[in-house]
Amino acid sequence: MLLLAVDTATPAVTVALHDGSSALAAERLVDARRHGELLLPAVDRVLARAGRKLDAVTDVIVGVGPGPYTGLRVGLVTASTFGSVLGVPVRGLCTLDGLAYASGLTEPFVVATDARRKEVYWARYADSRTRLTEPAVDRPGDLADRFGDELAGLPVVGAGALLYPEVFPDARAPEHQSAEALAALAAERLAAGGEFLAPLPLYLRRPDAQVPKNYKVVTPK
Repeated sequence: MLLLAVDTATPAVTVALHDGSSALAAERLVDARRHGELLLPAVDRVLARAGRKLDAVTDVIVGVGPGPYTGLRVGLVTASTFGSVLGVPVRGLCTLDGLAYASGLTEPFVVATDARRKEVYWARYADSRTRLTEPAVDRPGDLADRFGDELAGLPVVGAGALLYPEVFPDARAPEHQSAEALAALAAERLAAGGEFLAPLPLYLRRPDAQVPKNYKVVTPK
């Protein structure tokens, strides 16, 4: 088994190579505007540090979000291209699940990442391996109104906790996604015969870029 894991659903461009037992090499670069520029060179460096060739990869693991439209697509398209060229499965995992797994928490908690527009992508967990709710996108204030003191008493993993400390006072690491954790979670699920998501984007809302209303067609008839 040799897993290549990538995730670009958050500001972190992250890559890892995992042999089913441990990570051989990993890299994470935090830059919300350069996913397309940074991902492939990061893959090259990770393979070089591990002393492996791309054609040795048996499975490609990719974070499917939720995340902003453009950044999320970079990782998914890259993973799908690798899978097609190598003839290996491309297996999707929820990005929030990777953050939850990396936390190592054994108590109930929340994962919250930055969704921009003063919102967070979030989900609730029983522990680092067990998600209780489907991923959602909401304003932090709306979550506070809905869950009240119940939410205030829970640890919160991810950048969302740091952005909105008035709603999420108990912030926990990690702040950013780790492909190393995503790969380790994938290795566990493969060993247990667990299910994966299709490598399709989990957007939860429309992209920021929209065709203007009353758009005037200027092409000749």
